[in-house]
Amino acid sequence: MHELGIVFHIIKTIEEVAEEQQLSKVSKVVLEVGEVSTVIPEYLEDCWKWACKKSDLMNGSELVHETVKAVTYCENCGKTYETVKYAKICPYCNSENTYLLEGNGVQIKEIEAV
Repeated sequence: MHELGIVFHIIKTIEEVAEEQQLSKVSKVVLEVGEVSTVIPEYLEDCWKWACKKSDLMNGSELVHETVKAVTYCENCGKTYETVKYAKICPYCNSENTYLLEGNGVQIKEIEAV
């Protein structure tokens, strides 16, 4: 379960931001989670609840996740398309000369704190 490692990394990053910005309590964190990131949102939420209880700064904070659609680019025809629907083969020119543009990462979008 790599979600726990992701949660630890996010909390560490937020703690660093909180120290720099002199924040005392985080109430909500919004994450952007890529559609093909292999992160399971339910596992992420369970890990979040458990890990946040161990931090005065994070205890009781809400986790919100927004899905970022996966988009693939075709180098042959220059078009983009939905990765999940068509996978590696371009639906416009049937090329396999494609690569993922977005939708495989996890990043912090917002931190709500005082």
